[in-house]
Amino acid sequence: MEQMSIPAVIISVVLFFILFFGIGFLLNMILRMSWIMAIIFPIVALMIIDDIRFVDYFLSPGGSFTNLWENIVSLHLVDIVILVSGFAGAITAGIVIIALRKRGYRMF
Repeated sequence: MEQMSIPAVIISVVLFFILFFGIGFLLNMILRMSWIMAIIFPIVALMIIDDIRFVDYFLSPGGSFTNLWENIVSLHLVDIVILVSGFAGAITAGIVIIALRKRGYRMF
């Protein structure tokens, strides 16, 4: 298995933070729900981790969930750090939206 270099890890962490902050901010603004991306993030993370189609969880749940568990357990620390940075971006988007609403921005 190939290891990631330190610059690639740093870029990935920043990219995931910004990506999920941006998506979370837009979803929060459009749907007017402050924590929507924080709620959706675990589903997105599972889709990133696992390579099984979504419909297979219903058609053959035993094998699909076993494969998902094996993929979660086999994650490296770097992968976990990158996914946690994405979750931090989603949480930060919720905090920013709440702060903007408290300061009187009606469109948010």
